[in-house]
Amino acid sequence: MSASALLDQWRDHLATGRRRSPHTVRAYVATAERLLLAIGLSDWDDVAKVSARDLRGHLATRRADGIGNVSAARELSALKGFIAYAREQVGADPGTAPRLRGPRIKKGLPRPVTPDEAVGLAEMVHGTAASDWTGKRDAAVLLLMYGAGLRIAEALSLKVDDLPLGETLVVTGKGNKQRVVPLIPVVRDAVSAYADSCPHPMEKGDPLFKGARGGALSQGIVQKAMARARKALGLPSTATPHALRHSFATHLLGLGADLRSLQELLGHASLGSTQIYTKVDAAKMLEAYRSAHPREND
Repeated sequence: MSASALLDQWRDHLATGRRRSPHTVRAYVATAERLLLAIGLSDWDDVAKVSARDLRGHLATRRADGIGNVSAARELSALKGFIAYAREQVGADPGTAPRLRGPRIKKGLPRPVTPDEAVGLAEMVHGTAASDWTGKRDAAVLLLMYGAGLRIAEALSLKVDDLPLGETLVVTGKGNKQRVVPLIPVVRDAVSAYADSCPHPMEKGDPLFKGARGGALSQGIVQKAMARARKALGLPSTATPHALRHSFATHLLGLGADLRSLQELLGHASLGSTQIYTKVDAAKMLEAYRSAHPREND
């Protein structure tokens, strides 16, 4: 069996068996490919026998290449899954895969944008786009993230069948779990304006957001549009599409939303993932306090 055949099987398992996102599949397959090439593996028996020492040496090489703690931790997680899958293929217990602790990662707080900045970004991506319809498209995606708390992958997974948007939207998130999110008028209007201006056929079953040639819109296009807009507005590099989702959560919490409701709106599997926004809100209040009382810093 060739290395490419292993990777094809791993890719199919991730995409079909585990229902991973296209981005995750690409990253996990690329990580597995690096291991196969580095150690010279070509069948599931070889992969199943990879030891903690082998992994440690491979990751040390990757660290020497310049990857940081976060990337190293992600690679280790992906490789553990790959080896566990290999052990399943040869009839071994996947639970006996090498145990290796990843690097410690200090969790940083999400950096939300202000409501004015969020609206400004949507207006800027529209105003600086190559065409009016692609500008309306990119603005609609950003407003779905800020106004409804969608992940970028969730926004781009919407279908033409979801039109016309109503006051609520059923979203399919991570792990194929569904949730219902409310849609404010400005979000519905933005999506409607895009759909009305899109020059490509809007057939049932098609992706709602289309690329320039009529295929599914890629995350990279939205990310590039956001990067141009934040540069034009003088915003920091932390103003990414995902920051809009953080802003949605932080602003709702600041307005009195409870954590359980916020957890449901965001589609978090655990409340712990949602609790980080309490720290964000507290950090914002402390910053405002210090600005209003500069003597307290003396």
